[in-house]
Amino acid sequence: MSYPRRLYEFLMAGSVAYAKWDYEVSMNILKNRKKLLLLLVMILPILVVSSLNAADMIGGKTAYAPAHYSNLIFVVSIAVGLAAGLITGCIGAGGGFIITPALMAAGVKGILAVGTDVFHIFAKAIMGTTVHRKLGNVSVKLAVWFLVGSGVGTFVGGALNKALYNKDPLLSEAFISTVYAVLLGFLGFYAFIDFYNSTKKSGGGGAHSGPDATPALALKVQSVKIPPYITFDEHLVVGGKKISAIFLIIGGFIVGMLAAIMGVGGGFVTFPMFVYVFGVSAGTTVGTDILQIIFTAGLASIAQYAIYGYVFYTLAMGMLIGSLIGIQVGALVTKVVKGTHILGFYAVSIIAGFINRASTLPKKMVELEYINMSKTTVTNIEYAGNIIFWIVVSIFGIWVMSKFFMNIGKLRGDE
Repeated sequence: MSYPRRLYEFLMAGSVAYAKWDYEVSMNILKNRKKLLLLLVMILPILVVSSLNAADMIGGKTAYAPAHYSNLIFVVSIAVGLAAGLITGCIGAGGGFIITPALMAAGVKGILAVGTDVFHIFAKAIMGTTVHRKLGNVSVKLAVWFLVGSGVGTFVGGALNKALYNKDPLLSEAFISTVYAVLLGFLGFYAFIDFYNSTKKSGGGGAHSGPDATPALALKVQSVKIPPYITFDEHLVVGGKKISAIFLIIGGFIVGMLAAIMGVGGGFVTFPMFVYVFGVSAGTTVGTDILQIIFTAGLASIAQYAIYGYVFYTLAMGMLIGSLIGIQVGALVTKVVKGTHILGFYAVSIIAGFINRASTLPKKMVELEYINMSKTTVTNIEYAGNIIFWIVVSIFGIWVMSKFFMNIGKLRGDE
């Protein structure tokens, strides 16, 4: 198997695991009246600002303020969250990847889109995660050393984003768009190959299952003798497994960097990293993943973005509302559509995100005076990429919603 294919499967395993967490958290919120009431309280500032026609505060030193453009932008944020939720619920992977590109496509500056996305993840995590039910096998030692690395990573990633933005907002936009174009292009390409070949992999025991035996790479990592050593999985192996803390710190650093740079919380990398690289059991990984998402997303969103005014509160709450609805509808639709259709839409949606971000780069490169192209040409390229993205996302949303309403009677019967 080629290394790119292995990397794709690595990222997909994490994406599926993160989608499963997202679904469980969303259902936990929807089934709890107190948490729904808390969500309403969190939305009230938006309604107050709207009714008072308060001045726009976007990008200023106004952390936590309900920065508000108009009622329309709030509706757009709900639509973005709905689309991401439909993808997560229906496909079971990858929904969070389109949020930052979608916000940027809607005209939100890249650094605001990243800060808002990771804040939305943090808000959902603290509202919906039932920690005490999930931490039965968590290794506190693993979590602490990993969070040491992720804490440093969030500061480095956040500092990089802010430094680029302060130097030139166009440079920041180009950087974030490039990161997403590379990631989405890679995932979309391989997902389309899988769809084309009509491969249907069962996935074994689910997103959080992991391999039965310790992977070869993990055995090599565990064999490295650099103190201090962290012992884990004592409940599965006599004496437990051991790993050098340095690997946990490095892994945490990578996850923290991704969370701060991309606004995705880092959860899609944590699961495959723990299972396939560190050799941690799936059960222990689940609990640590939950802690990682809460602390890493919280540190990134608050310490790196919110206190500098780079969190768009209105959009965060709108996305949270939309994603809660979308995930539930998407999960129900999986009962009445074919798996190959779902995989096809996933591939097309991710490729559309890639096209959207890649199409903005020529214009940014021209404005930064890195390349020479006519203004009309690069503007048309960007416009075409935007249109393609919104058409694909709209078609996917309409298709899923139509399947839901056409089969609502059957779905009610199943429930």
